[in-house]
Amino acid sequence: MRAISSLFALLAALALSGCGLVYKMEINQGNYVTQDMVAKLKEGQTRQQVKLLLGTPTTESVFHKDRWDYAYSLERRGKTVTSHKLTVVFADEKLKSWTVADLPTSPVVDRDPAYAILEKDKKPDDSPGWWSRIADWWRK
Repeated sequence: MRAISSLFALLAALALSGCGLVYKMEINQGNYVTQDMVAKLKEGQTRQQVKLLLGTPTTESVFHKDRWDYAYSLERRGKTVTSHKLTVVFADEKLKSWTVADLPTSPVVDRDPAYAILEKDKKPDDSPGWWSRIADWWRK
């Protein structure tokens, strides 16, 4: 009897582990910077002006005092949805150059894409699961 109940508990745990009942938190890290914000950068701006446009940098290195890095990544359900990086370089306390990689074009829902429905993210596996459909039906 004990072996049967242990086997049943093990099978139930295995069945429930794969059905998506475990919540995976959305993880927002870094500074959300858009192309619109970068378009306002001009060579010769002071550090304060850059900070007003882009916010506080994610990384200010002790070894690279004239370089600021603005990195951002968003993970949804354990998968990386988006990530981008902006590097700003100063010379004599004035903005000298900047390099960008994969910046979004505009802000999404008050600069916080974690709560937005991004069209590019819609995939068949993003549809509500059977448990959500039952819960929705029960609430009606």
